Amino acid sequence: MQTFDISRPRVGQRLSAFFALCKPRVNTLIVFTAMIGMWLADPAMTHPARFFIASLGIALVAGAAAAINCLVERTSDALMARTRMRATARGAISAAETLTLATILGGIGLWLLHAWVNDLTMWLTLATFLGYAVIYTVVLKPMGPMNIVIGGAAGAMPPALGWAAMTGTLGIEALTLFLLIFLWTPPHFWALACYRRDEFARASLPMLPVTHGVPATCRQIFLYTVLLSVATLLPVGIGMSGGLYLAAALALDAGFLAYALRLVRQYDDAVARKTFKYSIVYLTLLFTALIVDRLLRF
Repeated sequence: MQTFDISRPRVGQRLSAFFALCKPRVNTLIVFTAMIGMWLADPAMTHPARFFIASLGIALVAGAAAAINCLVERTSDALMARTRMRATARGAISAAETLTLATILGGIGLWLLHAWVNDLTMWLTLATFLGYAVIYTVVLKPMGPMNIVIGGAAGAMPPALGWAAMTGTLGIEALTLFLLIFLWTPPHFWALACYRRDEFARASLPMLPVTHGVPATCRQIFLYTVLLSVATLLPVGIGMSGGLYLAAALALDAGFLAYALRLVRQYDDAVARKTFKYSIVYLTLLFTALIVDRLLRF
């Protein structure tokens, strides 16, 4: 009885550590944007079971990709304050355990998508997994400062996955949703990289602020924010959204551009941190506006 009582918190701690490896906060945004893609594709929600299963399948595969990312980057994670408490960085969970976790989660997720959604969504989700866990994490990230631009394609896929789940196809609407996140990712990540530049340097990760300096990075943040602001008009241009979304997008774009301009004019770590936090709010509200506008017009 005594042994059982002592082991219970250890089991709980390990389960908590496994859960943390799946990056639940990041994956909440991933699943949220996938759900938005599903809602936009099928505002009447004629297939609620498919909606739920697709969301679960995408979440499981995203969790598997996050676990592989933690496994591959465990050495560099141990050198950075933001990531040094991850179980893989501390050695609390072994490489074999992490790989087993990722295999189980990813396998179940892909099976759900194959058996209950459609094969297009399954293959696209598998490609997204490989794009993030292998191409970005293993190949691109250590190679050069533009890693996040190319690797961001994997992170931009969730709304397209959601669209494919409900329609079995990829149309211009899905590609538009993909483009929004693709252009959002660099300014979002580079803002964080600016105020965490010393940590990335210690970990020998060639992020843009480390290789080209903060001023050059801030100019890139501003450039991509301008491109993103233009891209946010596309949903209106193709008839996917209307006036409510347009008003929200213009207001959100103005806020993002204001932060980016402040970084260009006079950089400050505090402003970079605020820019990073705002970018998360920005994307959440932008996609919320998309769905609210579509539901009101449906």
